Amino acid sequence: MKIEHVAIWSKDLEKHKQFFETYFNAQASDKYINEHKGFSSYFLTFSEGARLELMNMPCIPESKDNIYEQFTGLIHLAMSLGSKEKVDTLTKKLATDGFEVLDGPRTTGDGYYESVVLDPEGNRLELTE
Repeated sequence: MKIEHVAIWSKDLEKHKQFFETYFNAQASDKYINEHKGFSSYFLTFSEGARLELMNMPCIPESKDNIYEQFTGLIHLAMSLGSKEKVDTLTKKLATDGFEVLDGPRTTGDGYYESVVLDPEGNRLELTE
């Protein structure tokens, strides 16, 4: 058994897709549009592992959770980059490009080398080696 994909509601679908293409080499599917429901989405494929579905539908309300606080439910998406150097490099690039780094890079108590950054829509991304 494996996780096939994880889905995220996006306010700006194109900007969100471009972020994952630019920084994580994601390959996007053709855009799916259901005009009747006002729904559109992309499936993003990475070099390995589960896919990510980015979805947009204007009637979806914004999250009431504070992005700087922890809360119950899904809280972050972890992206394994392959090395400490890649974590350092991408964290620095994201910070330089104006994305907020919440933590790290550092080695956590459970042995992960990671940083935590916010994507363009305030979702937490954990960058691991």
